[in-house]
Amino acid sequence: MQRTEPSRIGRAGAVALAATLLFAGEALVAGAALAQTAGGGLPNLFGNMFSGQNSTAPAQSAPAGSTAPLPWTGEDGASGHPLMTASAIREAAANFGQCVASMWPDAARRHISQASFQRFTAGLAPDLRIMDLMDSQPEFTKAIWDYLDILVNDNRLAKGREILAKYKPQFDAVEKAYGVDRYIVASIWGIESNYSTMMGDRSVLNSTATLACIGRRQKYFRDEFLVALEILHRGDLRPEQLRGSWAGAFGPTQFMPTAFKRYAVDADGDGRRDVVDNPHDLIASTANNLKKDGWQTGQTWGFEVVMPKNFNYMLADRAKAMTIAQWEHLGLSRAGGKPFPNPADKAYLLAPAGAEGPGFLMLQNFRVIMKYNPAEAYALAIGHFADRLRGGAPFVQPWPRQERTLSRTERLELQQLLAQRGFYRGTPDGQFGGHTREALRGFQASIGAPADGFASAGVLERLRGR
Repeated sequence: MQRTEPSRIGRAGAVALAATLLFAGEALVAGAALAQTAGGGLPNLFGNMFSGQNSTAPAQSAPAGSTAPLPWTGEDGASGHPLMTASAIREAAANFGQCVASMWPDAARRHISQASFQRFTAGLAPDLRIMDLMDSQPEFTKAIWDYLDILVNDNRLAKGREILAKYKPQFDAVEKAYGVDRYIVASIWGIESNYSTMMGDRSVLNSTATLACIGRRQKYFRDEFLVALEILHRGDLRPEQLRGSWAGAFGPTQFMPTAFKRYAVDADGDGRRDVVDNPHDLIASTANNLKKDGWQTGQTWGFEVVMPKNFNYMLADRAKAMTIAQWEHLGLSRAGGKPFPNPADKAYLLAPAGAEGPGFLMLQNFRVIMKYNPAEAYALAIGHFADRLRGGAPFVQPWPRQERTLSRTERLELQQLLAQRGFYRGTPDGQFGGHTREALRGFQASIGAPADGFASAGVLERLRGR
């Protein structure tokens, strides 16, 4: 359900991990809330890893033995946005009470009673630490293979199988009602919150109120805050249940408030849509999200494939979908030698580690998972974890684990060198998106290397002329 912030592996652990990842040369966004603005369902733990936009970092840990949250650093935000300067943040914080009170007319138009508004907004105070989390930029990142190693592991798989067995009646009913693969729903539950063990503990109402009144995303979070009030006024959840990540994602599958409003269902008919403590509502609401986003019943998410030598990696592009038969004609084959079930299916090619790693043909359901969270790394982890829960094997081909991921300083240098050579026309910022990938491909093609757009240390050395 599209997120916009970092609070998981839960959104807390995955967050911490997510915000530090590098996938196919794209900086991972640790802000689900930021990613949700791009559309779609659950709050995004991994954010726009591939867009390189709105990059944020995970919350830093408190000192050992301390349970108190870290204070705001008092520094300007890294984005350079005028509303993220220290002075602007202090000024907005001083006006926080008036800002919250000014939202009463909008709340009334949403049929929230004045009693509810006063009750739920009493005691709210700005959490300025969120400003650091929203605008931080990680210097170091993890590679996709390290990311998958952490998220798709034996302990999580064992817990997932226990969950599938424990709630089999609920999964049976939901799969029949929505046509969404139970293993995908269970995978989202596991990766988002490690099966309800890591969901974040910030007040969603307080976090969204802070972001609605302070910083660079006020318009977006104003709606999230008002919907959080709607949820409490309606009685779907209690205030103590509405706790989650710094950007407002909550529950085992990390809904943002607006995603909850669109997709949450009362599956057991008790009059409440409880996606926090009611497994039936949780499973059904997550499936409903995927179904409404276009899930195709009976279809998988994609296939691991082997690319031939001298393959044209310019075809590895989300916009260049072809039938599987056409991909086979270009020399691609399914890893492990299995045939493709339906050669007429349309798919695009993803090569997350470039020419040295495995490739994947992605079907429509992969795009649906990305609506839940618009990061290809996240969607790949979900699909693979679901296959493993189903009894499938690990990926066949090895990852280029010898490759070193670039630091932010090195990514900035790489963009500057590409610009000097005429390949990159953007503003170097150390965040890798589509423009950087295209520039890399142009440079790689000019030196006779596979134009896979993969930002390796070797490519940087070639740009340096060494």
